Amino acid sequence: MSVNAVTVTRARTGGPREDGPKILEHVLGWTLVVVLAMLVTQLGLL
Repeated sequence: MSVNAVTVTRARTGGPREDGPKILEHVLGWTLVVVLAMLVTQLGLL
């Protein structure tokens, strides 16, 4: 690898990773939706 390629690969920091646990994010997202829907109906806001 050249010096420029090493610099570019090291410069990318922060942000979400592309190979994260997709199924966990999906399940947690839907759980949040269900909890919010239950809260809205219990408070009589709908």
